[in-house]
Amino acid sequence: MQFPQFDHPVTGMAVPVGALRSEQNCGMGEFRDLKPLADFCAKTGIDLIQLLPVNDTGTESSPYSALSAFALHPVYISLDEIPGAKAFLPEIREMRARFENETRIPYRAVRDAKLDLLRKIYAAEEQSIRSDPALGAWIEKNPWIAEYAVFMNLKYRNADASWKQWHSHQTPTHGEILKRWDSPQRKADHLFYAWVQMLLDSQFSAACAYCRKKGVALKGDIPILMNEDSCDAWANPEFFRDDLRAGNPPDDMNPLGQNWGFPIYNWENLAESGYSWWLNRIASCGRYYDAYRIDHILGFFRIWAIPQGNGTGFLGWTIPNDPVSRGELYQLGFSDERIRWITEPHVPTRAVEEVNNFDYLGTHGILQKIMDRVRDEELWVFKPHLRSEQDIYNADIPPAVQDVLVRCWRDRLLQESSRDEKGNPLYAPVWNYRDTTAWKSFTEEERVLMNELIQRKSDSNNTLWEKQGRTILSAITGSTSMLACAEDLGSIPDCVPSVLGELGILGLKVLRWERYWNDDNQPLKPLDSYGTDSVATTSVHDSSTLRGWWEQEGGADVIRTSWPETEHWPDAYSPETAARLLERFAGTPSRLFVLPVQDFLDLCSTYRSKDPVDDRINIPGTVSAFNWTWRLPDTLEAIKKNHDLVSAISRLVKIRRAGAETHGAEK
Repeated sequence: MQFPQFDHPVTGMAVPVGALRSEQNCGMGEFRDLKPLADFCAKTGIDLIQLLPVNDTGTESSPYSALSAFALHPVYISLDEIPGAKAFLPEIREMRARFENETRIPYRAVRDAKLDLLRKIYAAEEQSIRSDPALGAWIEKNPWIAEYAVFMNLKYRNADASWKQWHSHQTPTHGEILKRWDSPQRKADHLFYAWVQMLLDSQFSAACAYCRKKGVALKGDIPILMNEDSCDAWANPEFFRDDLRAGNPPDDMNPLGQNWGFPIYNWENLAESGYSWWLNRIASCGRYYDAYRIDHILGFFRIWAIPQGNGTGFLGWTIPNDPVSRGELYQLGFSDERIRWITEPHVPTRAVEEVNNFDYLGTHGILQKIMDRVRDEELWVFKPHLRSEQDIYNADIPPAVQDVLVRCWRDRLLQESSRDEKGNPLYAPVWNYRDTTAWKSFTEEERVLMNELIQRKSDSNNTLWEKQGRTILSAITGSTSMLACAEDLGSIPDCVPSVLGELGILGLKVLRWERYWNDDNQPLKPLDSYGTDSVATTSVHDSSTLRGWWEQEGGADVIRTSWPETEHWPDAYSPETAARLLERFAGTPSRLFVLPVQDFLDLCSTYRSKDPVDDRINIPGTVSAFNWTWRLPDTLEAIKKNHDLVSAISRLVKIRRAGAETHGAEK
C-alpha cells in the first residue's frame, strides 16, 4: 500500500484490535470493528489508526509472541459473517451474551469458544468448503499456509504444547512438511486452518478497504522477533539461532539485563536467501497497511545475544561483534593462566561455606560435583561441561548453593562468544566488566591496556552494526511502498538515526522520555526538536497512560518544570488538563502525531477510570491475565455518540492541523 499524501499534519489513534468493543463482537474486538472505529475517526478528523500485531499467538495473549509471521489470529474473526454459520447463530448469540460485560478480555475463554464453533461450522460445511474453488485459489496465493496448517494441526494434537515437547515431528524437513500437508488422510484437518485464514483475510481486507474509503490510513506493527514455539522457527530452523536468545544488556532499571526468550536470527542464512522470509513477511503486511512500525529496530543493527539456558541478559554480547582473540590477549602480556582468570569465574570456598552452615568438608563435597579445584587453593572453577545458569540449577546441590554459584557464574571479565576456524575461543567483554573480580585484581597498567582493547572493539562494532542495519533495512524498506516507522527507544548507537534518516524511516518520540536527562530537573526537550522525520506520542503499550504518568509517576512536575510559562497546572488530571496538555503537544512538527486511545478517552469524564493503572495494556516484567486484555469502556456505537468526546478530539485535531507555529510549539 502507498501511504496517503495528507495535505495537513497527521493525527492518529493507537489501539489494539482486541480492545475494540462493539454491539456485535464476542468478548473482544474483531476485524469488522475497524469499520465503526473508522467512522468515529472520520467524524473527529483522525487520519490514522495504528494497531498492535494481529498474528496468531495461540494460547498467549501477548501480540508479540506469535506462532506465525503470516497467519492472522482467529480471535478476530466475526463468526456470524461466515458462510454456513446461520445454523449456529443461537450459539454465537449465547457467546456474545456470555462475554459482553467483561471488563477485560477473557482471552483464553474467547479463543477456545471461537475455535470450538469454527470447528463445528467447518464440520457441518466440510464438503462444500473443500470443493470451493475459492479456497484452492487462496491457498495457491498463500504458500505459507502449508507449514502453518501442518504445524497447528500437530500442535492441536499435542494439546497446544510447544513443538519441542512433541514426541515426533520436532525437526521435519521442508519436504516432509509438504508431504504431510498433501496427505489425503490429514487433508480435512489441514484445510480447516486454511479455511479459517481465508475467512480472516477476507474480513480484514474488507475492514481495511472501508477505512481507506473513509480517508483513514492503517498502520501495522511488525515484531522483530519470533516465538521459539512458532511455525517459522519449527519449519525454517535455518533462519534462526536456537542456541541464543535475544534480550537487553544490564541497565539501571534491569541490573541483570533482560532475556526475552526469543531465538535470534541467522542473518547469514537469511542474506543467502535474499532475505526472502522477511520480504514475504513485509509483503503480507502490505496487503492491509499503509504504514508499519518496526519493533526494536536496533535489533536489525545488532542484537543482544544470550546463551540458551541463562535466565537473565547479564552474560550476553552483541551480534555482530569484533571478538577478542587469545592472540590479542597474549599481545597485552596475559599468560594462559591469566587468561583463564579473566574468562572463567573463580569461586572461593568461603563464598559457598557461608550458605552451607560453614561446613568445610560438606562444602568441598558439594563443589566437587560441578567444579574443579584450582591446585591446592581454596578456589574453584566450573567443570567444562557446564555451559549455562540452567546447568547449575539442574545440578544435585542445595538451592542456596545454586543461587550463590549462579551469581558467581556471572563474575567474569571476558566471556566466550564464538570460536575461530581452528576452534580457538573468541571473547566478548561482559557488559559490566569493571565490576568483576578479575578487573579489581588488575594493575593500573592492565586496566589501561584492557580499556584500550575494548574501546577498539567497540569502535569496530559500531562499523559492523551500521553496515548490517543499512543492508537489512534497505532490503526491507525497498520492497514496499508502505511508510516505515521505527521503535528506536532506549540507548541507541549513533549509527542508527543516520541510517534511519538515509532510508526515510521515521523515528519515535515519546513525550515523557524526550528529555535532557543530564540537566537539573531533567526537563522535556522543545517540541520543535522532534523534527518532521518522526512519530510523536504520549504513551506506548508498555507504559502507563498519560494520566498515569501525570498522577502517579511525577509527570505533572516534569511539565511544570519544562513549560513554566504556562499558567498553573493542577495535580489532578481532569479532562481540561488533558486538553491543555494535548493541545500543546499537538504543536509538534512530527509527521505523525499518534496517541493511544486511552489518552483520547481521558478528554471526557464519562470514560475516566477509577485508577489509571486499569487503563494499562501491559506491565513489562510481569505475567498475568491483566496484560494485553484491556477493553474499551463502552461500545464504539456509544462512544461515537458522545458529544463531549467528539468535540474535544475534533478541537485537538483542528489545532494539530493549524500547524505548529500558531499553536504552541517552542521556538
